[in-house]
Amino acid sequence: MAEPFQIHGQTIAPGETRTVDLPVAQLYTDDQLTMPVRVVRGRRPGPTVFLSAAIHGDEINGVEIIRRVLRLPGLKTLRGTLLAVPIVNVHGFLRHSRYLPDRRDLNRSFPGSETGSVAARLANLFLEQVVARSDVGIDLHTGAIHRPNFPQIRANLAHEQTEALARAFGAPLILDSPPVEGTLRDYTTQHDVPVLLYESGEALRFDETAIRIGVAGVRSVLRELGMLAASRAPKRKAHKGPIIARGSGWVRASRSGVLRTLVPLGAWVEAGQRLAVVADPFGETETFLTAGYSGVVIGRLCLPLVHEGDAVMHIARIDGAREGEALGGSVHDMDGLPVEPRIV
Repeated sequence: MAEPFQIHGQTIAPGETRTVDLPVAQLYTDDQLTMPVRVVRGRRPGPTVFLSAAIHGDEINGVEIIRRVLRLPGLKTLRGTLLAVPIVNVHGFLRHSRYLPDRRDLNRSFPGSETGSVAARLANLFLEQVVARSDVGIDLHTGAIHRPNFPQIRANLAHEQTEALARAFGAPLILDSPPVEGTLRDYTTQHDVPVLLYESGEALRFDETAIRIGVAGVRSVLRELGMLAASRAPKRKAHKGPIIARGSGWVRASRSGVLRTLVPLGAWVEAGQRLAVVADPFGETETFLTAGYSGVVIGRLCLPLVHEGDAVMHIARIDGAREGEALGGSVHDMDGLPVEPRIV
């Protein structure tokens, strides 16, 4: 039998599910703003895993992913503890904003402090009450407004357990990337807590493909950790596994104008290939943007108006890659039409 679990002064017994409201801030109206945490306890011992979404308040795909995960029938036989936090940045979520009222980015504010800014206090609360109680984490994100991302896991593959969990997630692409200073993943890397960052879709939009891949990925990681029973479904043909990218970079607009993109998310591109064209409104002058190296389009701008220097295409570098092998799943182009991604 698992031991009782404590969070914010509350004790949750094995086999119990409870929502705990963590106090975030006092509002102008004298009402209390809280961060809801759903604690799901298994009757048998096992790891503690946190699921977090909306650290950027406008990145809402993860909110729906967590809602669906909490409805999985398999949770009835869960081993260990699941801490589900669908809305970390409650301030930004209510305002449809990436940022906090103090205009700071929560995912550049870790570890924060109990007596610091609004962002610092929220970061500290989340770390102390959720992350510090967890053995593993999955943090759910999307691209920014007008910048959808291809389904991908970002993780530190130098860490053996992190790599195993990243592969178990089953996203079509894994970007082996060091964490940015001040991010949640920067903190957890320093404290040896394996955390996967799932990126897919665009801010303020639900993307069904991104959501389904996310739900399946979370379930696969929980199975890898032994928290959920293995699938009884017949085994499918062996999957070739995710594509591993060791770096990435943005192609930026070399002039201002009207943008037309020539390749979709998930497309394989060769060095020197034309990715987009920027023209004046009359079409008299056209400038092509080209790939500096071969790789996969993992993010792009879908707003057709750019200034010089705007980031247009995010290309993941794939060393020793060959064009032509299909990647599982589908994504959508800027017109909402399904696109079958092609990479190695």
